[in-house]
Amino acid sequence: MSADEMDIGRRRFLTATTAVIGGIGAACAAFPFLASWAPSVKARALGAPVDVDISKIELGQKITVAWRGQPIFIVHRTPQELDSLALVTNELRDPLSKESVQPKYADNVYRSIKPDLLVLIGICTHLGCVPLYKPEVGSVQPGWEGGFFCPCHGSKYDMAGRVYKDVPAPLNLVVPPYQYLNETVLRIGDDTPPGAA
Repeated sequence: MSADEMDIGRRRFLTATTAVIGGIGAACAAFPFLASWAPSVKARALGAPVDVDISKIELGQKITVAWRGQPIFIVHRTPQELDSLALVTNELRDPLSKESVQPKYADNVYRSIKPDLLVLIGICTHLGCVPLYKPEVGSVQPGWEGGFFCPCHGSKYDMAGRVYKDVPAPLNLVVPPYQYLNETVLRIGDDTPPGAA
């Protein structure tokens, strides 16, 4: 093998090696730039749907998760709490939720897809305070069947988030869009059926 052939082989090797290393360097340099185009964690939290594992929510328990910067109450209602809904109908401002905000699938006495699981935006419809969960009978006043109580101005809601008469809040608590992905996962912020555009 002549010296010229060795130089050509060596030149090809060095050229290929330089091209590969240059390509890797360009990819490494481009990654942060391309990643900066993705929405931030804060932006995703403000608008993206939130998936919640509901398998560990015990009967009578309420958990709170955040969606779009708002508290979302998820309550696993007991049979007694479901029975209480009929007991307070005459005391409610909008018992059939005709003036309130909820998706069509929650336009029922339970204001939910499944009777035992309630999903609400936990913001009082009066001035935006966060109501307290008061499920204990009689804990707010005599005859109280359980529900939500706003300590700021005294607004009261039943175990379906329906507002009582003679309180400052004008409307029932809002039901956000949601769906069940399976038996244990609830998605808040998206109720588009799978496969729909």
